[in-house]
Amino acid sequence: MAYRIAVVQPRTVPEEREANVKYAVEYIDRAAALGARVVCLPETYPGPWTPPIDYDPLPELADAARRNGVHVIAGLIEPAATPGEYYDSLVLLGPRGRETGRYRRIVPEGPWIYEGGAFWDFRYVAADRLPVFDVGDTAIGLLVCSEVYVPELARLLALGGAEIIFMPAGLWKGRQWDNWRVLMRARAIENLAYTATCQNIIGTEGHHPGLAMICSPEDVVTESSGVGVLVADCDLTRLRALRATQDPGDFGRDKACKANALTQWRRPDVFRRIGSEI
Repeated sequence: MAYRIAVVQPRTVPEEREANVKYAVEYIDRAAALGARVVCLPETYPGPWTPPIDYDPLPELADAARRNGVHVIAGLIEPAATPGEYYDSLVLLGPRGRETGRYRRIVPEGPWIYEGGAFWDFRYVAADRLPVFDVGDTAIGLLVCSEVYVPELARLLALGGAEIIFMPAGLWKGRQWDNWRVLMRARAIENLAYTATCQNIIGTEGHHPGLAMICSPEDVVTESSGVGVLVADCDLTRLRALRATQDPGDFGRDKACKANALTQWRRPDVFRRIGSEI
């Protein structure tokens, strides 16, 4: 069964805060026209990405989700319980135009890089919940940006039933660009899941290349460093067969990854004991 998803890599214009909502709606329309059932926007896009919280993108995005009959993942910051502190959040909007879930970044513990930056400037605070969301025919997990460096998070999402893990990112990766590609592939391989990422592009595209990427456990399905919408079909039948099949111990030609890594290759009793000793 093919389940089509899209990641959006926009040219984000920090000076045009509310205008980015309009651009986001256009990207959602374009992705839906290409057949996507889930459309993922980058971290804190279309915002707000820094205080003041002077506009709300969700009504227009929810209308676009409803009009197109798709799920939309949007990024923004939202006030936390303590005044002056904010969560870095991803909001999941359903095809009926209603919010169906929300993920708030867990690691690292705040405050972190978001304070005093040229693009972000807010006092980040970490959350502590890791939900899995039903999006019709499959389940997805959400992580934010460099949480790709924390393998425990993606593993917990996969163990919780997530078959596709979206990890929308913020900005240019600098010298970590190639490492980021490796980590996206690793999270897909070790969790027998699809992984997907995208980012904001600010300024000259060639100078600050983006990274929009969708991976299966067996290969890179599609990727782009430029502005635009990237779509791919997730073969859920193949994914479920890989999760259900015991690995025979050979390197046969029928698969390009280790099957059943979620169960056959786990020793939770031993891992728990070792973890308690660290």
